Amino acid sequence: MNASMLSYILLSCVLLSVQAQRCQVNDIIRYTTILLNESLASCPCRETAASACSCLPIPEPGHELACFVEGTEHMLQNNMASKEILFINRSFQIQRDRNLCESLTRGKKCQYKTKGDVKTFLKEILKTYQAIKK
Repeated sequence: MNASMLSYILLSCVLLSVQAQRCQVNDIIRYTTILLNESLASCPCRETAASACSCLPIPEPGHELACFVEGTEHMLQNNMASKEILFINRSFQIQRDRNLCESLTRGKKCQYKTKGDVKTFLKEILKTYQAIKK
């Protein structure tokens, strides 16, 4: 391996580290894990307006932040407010508005093909941020 290849690899690692830091990866993973362990995560997906259970958007690649903002806002509006949801919702809004996690923000509009229950939505958040952390 030559010196230029080594410097390229080191620079790539630094950039990924900076992106992970700017995306608040560790905090989002921690809070999402806490939410997955709470009882609200087991609520099945129901589309009826009277239901406390929610169907949340499972984002298309590149639209994660817009859908994560939309989904967590829906959770906050439907009596699922907690310090964890407030934190990750605010983090997602900042990341989206400032384009901090470029790979997750191709558009400010949520695009999705499917919806899922709260647990599926939270698992999608966890999977997305764990991939950034790697």
